[in-house]
Amino acid sequence: MGSVFYEKHFDDTETSVTANVQLIFPADRFPETAQHIKDAIASGESAICTIDRKGAEDNRKKSLHDVPTKKGYDRDEWPMAMCDEGGEGADIRYISPSDNRGAGSWVSNQVEKYPDGTKVMFIVK
Repeated sequence: MGSVFYEKHFDDTETSVTANVQLIFPADRFPETAQHIKDAIASGESAICTIDRKGAEDNRKKSLHDVPTKKGYDRDEWPMAMCDEGGEGADIRYISPSDNRGAGSWVSNQVEKYPDGTKVMFIVK
């Protein structure tokens, strides 16, 4: 049984909410990435991702500049490089390439319909 994608859109009039969309991230499909997201948020990183696709390459360079590659692992970033909140100071964790790349592809597919500037709240379940 696959994970259910859930999103909630907020009206612009709901001023108490800081995100436009909630995205339920499937921990059962991508357990290493899910744990990294949960741990990073618990450590003070943002649960909100403001989509900034144009800034992704620069953010990735900034977040990974002093984190060496490790054979057999990917360097997972939270907040992700495509988030305005990403870049310098992002939380980095070594995880399996299949989990990291699968999660990245899944997130990309979920948010492709949203323009840059959309604030997405990640909820890991």
